[in-house]
Amino acid sequence: MSVVGFDIGNDRCVIAAVRQRGIDVLLNDESKRETPSTISFSDKQRLIGSSASPLLHPRSTFSQIKHLLLSQPQHRSRLPFLDRDLSIAPVHLLAMLLSHLKLIAERSLDGPVSDCVISIPSYASDLSRRSYLDAARIAGLKPLRLMHDTTATALGYGIYKSDFPSSPTHVVILDIGHFDTQASVVAFEPGAMRVLSHASDPNLGGRDFDEVLFRHFAEQFKDQYKIDVYSNVKACIRLRTACEKLKKVLSANAEAPLSIECLMDEKDVRGFIKREEFEELAAGLLERLLVPCKKVLEDAELGVDRVHSVELVGSGSRIPAIGRILSGFFGKEPSRMLNASECVARGCALQCAMLSPVFRVRNYEVQDCFPYSIGFASDQGPISTLSSHVLFRKGHPFPSVKVLTFLRSSAFHLEAFYADENELPPSAPPKISSFMIGPFQASHGDKAKVKVRFRINLHGIITIDSASLIEDETINPISRSKSDDAEPENADENGSSEKSESDIDRTRKGSLSRRLELPITETVNGGMSQEELSEAQELEKQLSYQDKLIERTKDAKNALESYVYEVRNKLFESYRSYATESEREEISRSLQQTEEWLYDDGDDETESVYVNKLQELKKLVDPVESRYQNEEARAQASRELLRCIADHRKAVESCPTYERDAVISECRKVEQWLREKTQQQESLPKNVDPVLWSHEIKKIRESLDKSCRHILKHNGPPPGAENTKAKDRSNPSDDMQTD
Repeated sequence: MSVVGFDIGNDRCVIAAVRQRGIDVLLNDESKRETPSTISFSDKQRLIGSSASPLLHPRSTFSQIKHLLLSQPQHRSRLPFLDRDLSIAPVHLLAMLLSHLKLIAERSLDGPVSDCVISIPSYASDLSRRSYLDAARIAGLKPLRLMHDTTATALGYGIYKSDFPSSPTHVVILDIGHFDTQASVVAFEPGAMRVLSHASDPNLGGRDFDEVLFRHFAEQFKDQYKIDVYSNVKACIRLRTACEKLKKVLSANAEAPLSIECLMDEKDVRGFIKREEFEELAAGLLERLLVPCKKVLEDAELGVDRVHSVELVGSGSRIPAIGRILSGFFGKEPSRMLNASECVARGCALQCAMLSPVFRVRNYEVQDCFPYSIGFASDQGPISTLSSHVLFRKGHPFPSVKVLTFLRSSAFHLEAFYADENELPPSAPPKISSFMIGPFQASHGDKAKVKVRFRINLHGIITIDSASLIEDETINPISRSKSDDAEPENADENGSSEKSESDIDRTRKGSLSRRLELPITETVNGGMSQEELSEAQELEKQLSYQDKLIERTKDAKNALESYVYEVRNKLFESYRSYATESEREEISRSLQQTEEWLYDDGDDETESVYVNKLQELKKLVDPVESRYQNEEARAQASRELLRCIADHRKAVESCPTYERDAVISECRKVEQWLREKTQQQESLPKNVDPVLWSHEIKKIRESLDKSCRHILKHNGPPPGAENTKAKDRSNPSDDMQTD
């Protein structure tokens, strides 16, 4: 079983896995620790990760998939692919990316990957969380948990520290990613961590600092070189890439140059900027960073003076000005103790190990909090609890369960919604999902108790676990309240269930309580249906098969091309004396024709065509190659036989006379046989089939070993040894069987 954590970033993805010796970040096919979150479509192939190129396919390349899913989950892109009009939703793109990461993990771990923990922003809506799970199912993954980015970082930070005092230590985790900024306040104690609050800015990240530089140089080049970068897609991509590199240079240097050859209109461009000028351009962004910092402290009801430390992570955290403005706000220098790019993936892998039976991890409690307030309404209006109309308040710990009792006589609806729309990220719908409880019919036409279990599960998804019809059968009927308000049950908020789950419970003297489980029909606002999910899974299978077919075709073409160059070099070097003149001419002609075909008509053929071409060439070359290999094997076997003869002669130097003479005699006969056979072979041309084979020599060596061991087993000459010794046995093949 796999124990893997996936950090799905807007710009890069990181995979971490737990092994016996600890947590490792897995390398992709290019031996890199980070994989681009990019997908490109060529005419016949889907390119994912490092192989995807926005420059080659600017109009059919998808990047920032995470942001697209979170902000526009219903958006669909259409593009021609494999002679069809392919309609792709963000959930499909995320599934493709997860499939690619799964393949990288399986190659690295040399086994199947299924169980995993996937990172997700804390501001993700219920629909986005469901989309993540749908994408994972399409990719063939089984997420044990969707884990908030900052919570995963906090887990990696806290589980290894053993110096926390008994009183809570408050740490702010600030993650400045490529596209967003997330902040969390976490209380650490020995053996436990509790997330007290989350705050975020979904549209502020390292990309925005790149964009500041991009706009600056785009205007500068318009005035200086009279070119409009905005009018050229490839020029925009190249300039943005250069600005991202420039930002990294400015993080370590006071000034940095920019130079791009042939940006557009065949013009080379050059620029220059100082760090102070860059910080002035980005002043508005730096001020915006403090907004989630203030909000997260406010929600945690915590003052700056009670913050023990600030852990700064994420790809955008390396800008010096960010450290300065945070130091001014918190009154302390931000810490960069964690790996800014890998901490989320490592935390996810660690959480996966804690949830998996494969590894034993020391007890460590991880308690997250929900970032939104959730309310429920029935067909008779909002549900009222003892405290408010909100069933799960913002900052509520999860996973969590609440049980409410309704008085109903037949089927009824419940609807989940966000209680405060101002808390939601842009474009997130306020309605979450609706539930139909029933059908059922209460006995005697009166209203019956219906107990409903509401849950925020481990993924942060709102659902209804169960609904039970409770009917009391009494001798003396007890009057019921006619109020339709929900009655809260005493249920543990961290997930404990009701006290009794039996079908028939004796509740009080003279009455029986009958429990009947009711069907629940859930409709997710904007979610995928089972039919759509099945179609997406089938599409992913087709695309995966096409990817593998294209890769096999490329491998077959490369194998044919490599074989042409390899044989051509050998034919006039190592193979030259092993081929006749006619063979060399025919092989050379076939190689030339194949090479010309590869770069003309054969540039885009099927796998079987390349395989057949290779087999045709091998039919011509194999006889020549076989002669060469036979000669090499024969020479090696001869060297081993001569080494064997020398070893036996040396071994009997201190043996009795008879044994020494007998062994030396056997060695001499074998040596004579090899000399004669070698002379016979050398008298033949190398381009004809040999008369001496390497397996013959091996048989002779084995026979010599056997004869010498037999001689050394006896202390004296066996009966008739004198006659045997006097006998002329110049050919060892008289006593040794060969093929």
